[in-house]
Amino acid sequence: MIFNSFEFIFLFLPIVWILYYVLGRIHIPFAKTWLLVASLFFYGYWNPAYLPLILISMLLNYAIGAFLGRDRGGVYRRGILTAGILFNVLLLGYYKYYDFFVENINVVFGEDLVLKNILLPLAISFYTFQQIAYLVDSYRLETKEYNFLNYGLFVSFFPQLIAGPIVHHRQVMSQFSSKDSYRIVYENISKGLLIFAIGLFKKVAIADQFAEWANQGYGNVGSLTFVDSWFTTLSYTLQLYFDFSGYSDMAIGLALLFNIRLPLNFNSPYKALDIQDFWRRWHITLSHFLTTYIYIPLGGNRKGPARTYLHILIIFFISGIWHGAGWTFLIWGALHGFASVICRWWKRAGYRMNNVSAWIVTFLFVHLAWVFFRALTLADALTVLKAMFGFNGFYLPSGLASLVPSIDESWLLKLPFSASSIEVVLTLAIGLALAFFAKNSVEIMEQKQRNTRMAVFIAVLLFYSVMQLQQVSEFLYFNF
Repeated sequence: MIFNSFEFIFLFLPIVWILYYVLGRIHIPFAKTWLLVASLFFYGYWNPAYLPLILISMLLNYAIGAFLGRDRGGVYRRGILTAGILFNVLLLGYYKYYDFFVENINVVFGEDLVLKNILLPLAISFYTFQQIAYLVDSYRLETKEYNFLNYGLFVSFFPQLIAGPIVHHRQVMSQFSSKDSYRIVYENISKGLLIFAIGLFKKVAIADQFAEWANQGYGNVGSLTFVDSWFTTLSYTLQLYFDFSGYSDMAIGLALLFNIRLPLNFNSPYKALDIQDFWRRWHITLSHFLTTYIYIPLGGNRKGPARTYLHILIIFFISGIWHGAGWTFLIWGALHGFASVICRWWKRAGYRMNNVSAWIVTFLFVHLAWVFFRALTLADALTVLKAMFGFNGFYLPSGLASLVPSIDESWLLKLPFSASSIEVVLTLAIGLALAFFAKNSVEIMEQKQRNTRMAVFIAVLLFYSVMQLQQVSEFLYFNF
């Protein structure tokens, strides 16, 4: 079950929402229990076989966190923390990286080890990081909450369970404890419906259209030339943004319907003026986790420039491998790591670039790096990049021939897309304009105006988006 499906929008969500507030009036623990059970049902709906996995993870981490959170002293606390972190890392490693490591062992050492073709459990990357953070904070005596219902909701709350945002216990535990969370707040309903409608529209009306062209282009990398390679890669750059930010919007909106405020995960990242600025805007909660629990404990920027640059490379290596088990993700992470090092060195040296140039350089780098993120293999990524830099020719799409009178037909090319070149160009232009210049969803949500016009806007977005749900597609970050 996913957010952009009929069964979720018209069955699961209304039932869970109504009973949540009905039970909240009777007895708050009943409402918490209902929401926890509903969240676990939501998770198990995809594959019931992995429901015991998340339950075991929750119970064990809760027990370890409860022990560490009591200031008992002794020599065992650090060992127990280490064991808890290892449990989470090994669990993630087995399900996400086992086949990747075996493949590379077979190649390097000439072995013939059997792959298990393990199906990646949904959300394991997200709930693993959340619980590692909880264990570390418990060890530091920074956790105050040991109610299992609140902890269970912190881990499994269905709006953010599958693809984030990665929430910190301080951000939500107190909300699950508050009596106010179990009473209807009309302002939260209004805001929640608005940002959910925007997120749903981003997914079904924008991201899924770009997905079609990105898939068609990346499915024919050998035939790409200059123009269609840029069409393909720009389609994916926009698909990824509207898909993931759309999910995050929907998660924030759904949580507000239950009076829970989730952290911001996107803040117009394609408006960034350097790569550090980009990572303050893109997948904000992942950046916060990597900074707080890896970069700072390593020493951050307190041990001189050389160590600082090494720490930056380490966290981007982890970011790359966290996103996927493949060399393409490692290279993508390394590219962002080196770019961040160069950016920091550039600033330390006192160099500056005007805003327009800085924005163009930043976006082009991010765009080119996404090629490794999307390509299935390194060979495919290099083939696409060669086409983007003109090594496969500069053919003009046949649909644009009317713009160049008397052009030699040998310069015309049939694009690998199901749409005309004019349609692709116009849609890409609109998508880029929205990403570069439009207000982001949270800015729109936080506007004070709540009137009939806004209600009509929400209704139109929801109606149009629901009409596009005949072919339900998963969100990209379900794969990570």
